Amino acid sequence: MSADNHSVIGVYNTMEQAEKAIQQLDQGGLPIKQVSVVAKNLQSEKKITGFVTTGDVARSSAGVGAWTGGLFGLLVGAAFLWVPGVGPMIVAGPLAAALIGSLEGAAAGGATGGLLGALIGWGVSKQHILKYEQSVNAGKYLFVYHGSADEVQKANDILQATAPGALQVHDETAVGAAG
Repeated sequence: MSADNHSVIGVYNTMEQAEKAIQQLDQGGLPIKQVSVVAKNLQSEKKITGFVTTGDVARSSAGVGAWTGGLFGLLVGAAFLWVPGVGPMIVAGPLAAALIGSLEGAAAGGATGGLLGALIGWGVSKQHILKYEQSVNAGKYLFVYHGSADEVQKANDILQATAPGALQVHDETAVGAAG
């Protein structure tokens, strides 16, 4: 599995920017099923209540609002999490399942340390994870593309044109050096 311990992570200020990044990757021929987005306090952009599942999104995309037809209509899997000390978070894409497992494992030791801990398995160092947690806590959108080295490099090239606030490629060698 070490062939897939690569990721590129961008930080976007708005949901619309994150949606455009997803669309650009799709147009570039990369599999969208490898995209995850992490956000906090989505209520500040759209009125959201309750829990969201992919079935809910599929059944009610027209009635719930643009956020489901856009961002969540493109990604596979979603989780609404309440993280003690952090508050409400939404995670869309394959990172959702990994984060749930990470948070369950970290429950005894405090959730904040494990909030994005699942990213370690995707080649992200602890140093960068702390920075990404700060970005999410500040209301920004964390955009993660996870895949092979070639896919991640292509995604990085495409994402550079979307003007993220930050963009960084990660791999398992960086974790070994900085982790």
